[in-house]
Amino acid sequence: MIPGLGNLMQDVLWCFSQVKGTIDVGVTEADIISTVEFNHTGELLATGDKGGRVVIFQREQESKNQPHRRGEYNVYSTFQSHEPEFDYLKSLEIEEKINKIRWLPQQNAAYFLLSTNDKTVKLWKVSERDKRPEGYNLKDEDGRLRDPSMITSLRVPVLRPMDLMVEATPRRVFANAHTYHINSISVNSDYETYMSADDLRINLWNFEITNQSFNIVDIKPANMEELTEVITAAEFHPHHCNTFVYSSSKGTIRLCDMRASALCDRHAKFFEEPEDPSNRSFFSEIISSISDVKFSHSGRYIMTRDYLTVKVWDLNMENRPIETYQVHDYLRSKLCSLYENDCIFDKFECVWNGSDSVIMTGSYNNFFRMFDRNTKRDVTLEASRENSKPRAILKPRKVCVGGKRRKDEISVDSLDFSKKILHTAWHPSENIIAVAATNNLYIFQDKVN
Repeated sequence: MIPGLGNLMQDVLWCFSQVKGTIDVGVTEADIISTVEFNHTGELLATGDKGGRVVIFQREQESKNQPHRRGEYNVYSTFQSHEPEFDYLKSLEIEEKINKIRWLPQQNAAYFLLSTNDKTVKLWKVSERDKRPEGYNLKDEDGRLRDPSMITSLRVPVLRPMDLMVEATPRRVFANAHTYHINSISVNSDYETYMSADDLRINLWNFEITNQSFNIVDIKPANMEELTEVITAAEFHPHHCNTFVYSSSKGTIRLCDMRASALCDRHAKFFEEPEDPSNRSFFSEIISSISDVKFSHSGRYIMTRDYLTVKVWDLNMENRPIETYQVHDYLRSKLCSLYENDCIFDKFECVWNGSDSVIMTGSYNNFFRMFDRNTKRDVTLEASRENSKPRAILKPRKVCVGGKRRKDEISVDSLDFSKKILHTAWHPSENIIAVAATNNLYIFQDKVN
């Protein structure tokens, strides 16, 4: 187990570290964060937004004279990843919104990441430059071409130091392979291939080949009127490059093995929990749709998030999850109004901590939830500017469902459904979490005595 990632609810006090983003006055739709992702070392943290921008934060080195400022994250690079487009054949506007970002493991001094909107995946290279060449033969110092007849001597160009510049350059553009909106991308453990999934198909790409991909899952029926479910999320196994899972709007998960056949139309395993007939309602099908699926770091478990719960499945047990956590069960009585304001279709994500012992997912009112798998304790915390003093400890929040409300509780009727935590990320080896609340990125870490 990673030190410090033990019994979360007993040992760890979460405290405020930083908040990035403007105060909520005059927030535009383009500023809303749509994905958050740490890289494999946790030194970099990337966010994508609805305006098609990617912002990368880098962790500063800890300073000896200010030990309480433990490696803050500051802006490292900002670039426009996707632009709005128009599909003239289908008369469709294609949003620039970044749906997902996935980092590749670092192989050299540069960093590489994949970003995708609804239709196009791009591979970006982010690199540093702190030297510039001087002393060209065919150009003068201003960059203008010199008259060759005037050049009487040759000189060797030299590299001179300059201010550090971080450049983001698109290395590959993977386009024209999806009819429907891309909801997931996942880098394979062979680091040569990755997959992209939309509502009905999953494609496998090679990083070096942009003009063709292999279709590995196709659930599109011959007659679209017979369509009963769509793909909602997909991910590769962290260690076995032949294995991946995808989830569906019917609340099922399929594990596929690419060694069995080129088109994985038959699954190797099928995970589904039979529905309790006493809980059946008009909304059952909507709230059972899985919005996120994640392998544990060990590769032994799968975590899924539906509207009301987070479930942990053992790969060796298909008929029911081994753990079910109620995220906001108090909303069960509010499903009718959540349907009317479309909140019931919100897609919450879920993440593991570095040792797979704690899971985190978001809720409404800028609340997010943590569940300790060992002690079975849980806690509700809030991302808000009210308690954003440096090192301020987050107080657990409680929602009261009826009857008398205690002083420190909030009534379920006064929750703000426009404030929602859909996207979160956990540092791969430390207790540092990033939480996206509308246009703000909150960073919390455990309090070190």
